[in-house]
Amino acid sequence: MISVVILVLMVGAMAQFGLHYWRSLIAGFAAQPLSERFPAFSGLAHENPEAEDFGALLSLHRLTPTLGRRQDSLSTIRAYYTAVSVLCKLPALHQWAQREMETCSRYVAVLVDQRLTQNLAYAAEMRSR
Repeated sequence: MISVVILVLMVGAMAQFGLHYWRSLIAGFAAQPLSERFPAFSGLAHENPEAEDFGALLSLHRLTPTLGRRQDSLSTIRAYYTAVSVLCKLPALHQWAQREMETCSRYVAVLVDQRLTQNLAYAAEMRSR
């Protein structure tokens, strides 16, 4: 019986560690600077993506092709954004959830910006051939 309790506690602790590690990876990637051309390319009214821009940035991500590298899967970040948006309705968690949603938007913005930069470099390389 004690071994089952210890196993359950360890699995819970590992899951919590995994979630915090994943969030730190997302936050680290989202902290990367955006290029100067991103605001013009994205069509956003403001320079930094906000929580409400997530859907528009996902659409931009779908419209931006990947040339020569693997496809980025955003299903996990979409699921996280959806879960946090539900928590945003709770007054006690509103500010935290808003920051997390902004991080998700920023993550997608960095991905789109990287795709744009890579595609422009690829196009310039093709023109120079």
